[in-house]
Amino acid sequence: MTDVKVFLKAAEDKMEGAVRFLDESLAHIRAGKANPRILDGVFVEYYGNHLPISGVATVTTPDAKTINIQPWEKAMISVIEKAIMASEIGITPANNGETIRLGIPPLTEERRKQLAKQAKQEVEDAKVSIRNARRDAIEHIKKAVKDGLPEDSAKDAENDAQKLHDKFVKKVEDMMVAKEKEIMTV
Repeated sequence: MTDVKVFLKAAEDKMEGAVRFLDESLAHIRAGKANPRILDGVFVEYYGNHLPISGVATVTTPDAKTINIQPWEKAMISVIEKAIMASEIGITPANNGETIRLGIPPLTEERRKQLAKQAKQEVEDAKVSIRNARRDAIEHIKKAVKDGLPEDSAKDAENDAQKLHDKFVKKVEDMMVAKEKEIMTV
């Protein structure tokens, strides 16, 4: 029976990984509100290392429509500005010599629908990962039956794998509902 628990634990770990990845992906979808996490994918050159902006500056959101970037060294202002311009964020930075401000523009209805569609695609990818983890666990359980695992234990384990699947799919769908509400709220 311990073999079955190992398979279920591995499946649960994969499913949790899919949910964490989805959370990161959804955080990078700009929903019209200032969120410092949209800068997570922007890296700058700093003394020979590629670091995220949060590694060379303080990133804050003074209000719902502004992201404020305060570099720790003044020389980094132009480097950060260039990195933001080169990224796929789609926001033009403004600097006053000491800080960089990103004004988050309001989203058009068409852009909101586009972002909701992108979020749905991310959710579908997460669901596929969750289904794959369940499938892998069930395959391992079926192999264990061939190696001598009682069939009733295998059926219980398959049911447990399905319950895990259902739990994580529900979590992912709840995340989608929340993100879609955030995106579509004007």
